[in-house]
Amino acid sequence: MKFTDLDRHMRIYETAHDHCALPGIYLVARIDGRCFSRLTKEIHDFKAPYDERFRDYMIETIEHLMQCGFRVIFAYSQSDEINLLMHPQESSFSRKLRKYNSVLAAEASARFSLSFGHLATFDCRISQLPQVDDVIRYFRWRQDDAHRNALNGHCYWFHRKQGLSDQEAHQKLMGVSNSEKNEFLFTEAGINFNEIPTWERRGFSLYWQDQVRLGTNPKTGESQESKRQVLKVDLELPMKHGFELMVRNILEAQL
Repeated sequence: MKFTDLDRHMRIYETAHDHCALPGIYLVARIDGRCFSRLTKEIHDFKAPYDERFRDYMIETIEHLMQCGFRVIFAYSQSDEINLLMHPQESSFSRKLRKYNSVLAAEASARFSLSFGHLATFDCRISQLPQVDDVIRYFRWRQDDAHRNALNGHCYWFHRKQGLSDQEAHQKLMGVSNSEKNEFLFTEAGINFNEIPTWERRGFSLYWQDQVRLGTNPKTGESQESKRQVLKVDLELPMKHGFELMVRNILEAQL
């Protein structure tokens, strides 16, 4: 069989189940660390439940992902997850979802491993969201999850530092309400949850901002202003409706 015939025949098996996102649909990539609990507890001595060094590795990874060839307009991160919002006109790889999943997971794994100095891997999944309101709800969902994780994490690690096992610490949190966890942290651990750094409780974001630079016109020699977009790291996010409004404004400004 000629190579051209063989190639045409075998390509069918490779591409028969390709799925492409429809034009105009908002795509959000959720990129999660694989087995990061072991990575952060056994391989590297990170401070629990949150560590600024780990956060900074994530920031370096997100900066890379937002400049590696995809048109990413907003990123939100908490714990070991990264959420990337694509411009609705993003058309890389003809919007083939398997390419987005594989390339973004690979790029994140490579960049984080270089920063971290140890092998680390991520997986990726794509949410296809038809309306702006769905995008807003998505990021509100992830921030609400960040708040829940932070509250549970601080309670869990206080129990662990008191000598409880992993299973015993988890058991202590079963059926306990958020208000009870807040009260427990304040009375037993001396921690006011509302005074914990904002990025721990609400996650953090990266997005593009216009930066004005003063330069010189090479033809006239006169001073002139120019604009370029730079990445902003935001560690002081609002919450609830304020966060929703922030995401909406950033999205609308990029469209």
